Amino acid sequence: MLRFAADISTLFTELPLVDRIAAARHAGFTAVEIPSPYDTQATEILDALRISNMKLALINAPPPNRAGGARGYAAVPTGQDRFRHDFKRALRFAQVLGADLMHIMAGKAEGPEARETLIDNLRWATDAAPMQKLTIEPVNTGDMPGYFLDDFDLAAEILDAVSAPNLALQFDAYHAQKITGDAMAAWAAHGHRAGHVQIAQTPRRSEPDTGEIDYPAFFDRLDADGFTGFVSAEYKPAGVTTTAGLGWLRAAL
Repeated sequence: MLRFAADISTLFTELPLVDRIAAARHAGFTAVEIPSPYDTQATEILDALRISNMKLALINAPPPNRAGGARGYAAVPTGQDRFRHDFKRALRFAQVLGADLMHIMAGKAEGPEARETLIDNLRWATDAAPMQKLTIEPVNTGDMPGYFLDDFDLAAEILDAVSAPNLALQFDAYHAQKITGDAMAAWAAHGHRAGHVQIAQTPRRSEPDTGEIDYPAFFDRLDADGFTGFVSAEYKPAGVTTTAGLGWLRAAL
């Protein structure tokens, strides 16, 4: 049976961040992901998770730059020192909050040097935090121009090069559809590497109930393949509230 998580950076945003955790539990989710927990006291988040008996599925690393700077720099050749310093901060948050996964963002870069930089940083990170599960995620460059990790085959090459048991693929079906034109085929080729799945309607990135991806069929495929990670709803609700658009979740459960 699939386990569903809510990305509370985009869902239940009518509520304060910590209150979104209880709202997600009430809606039927069993976990949340918080890409950027860094501006909230970790103790407040931890208390809310415990009260609601919720798991924290994932956070992003490194912490985001709120001043318009880089969103990730693990592949940026000049950013290695900064990456390693900020990774340690993100790791402390993950450990305090009991985050199942940390998503390492590659950032904007290009060329062979960026590829080697990403591999080196991932090798360092997997060695520095052997008990923490990490992920990398291909992102379509229509949404994030210049993002280095923009291809699933490239992600597979990097995962093979690092070859660490605590590093996995983060499979976002929305990005897979945008990158390849066939999210189901991308899963067939690369799903065995996935430790975390994210979902949204394509092309609007709203509720996964219409659009280019047949999500009931996709969920059946995940179940048949024995996927045991979280399936995280990472979308922007089309309506006024998140709750009004959760028919897809009730159907899936």
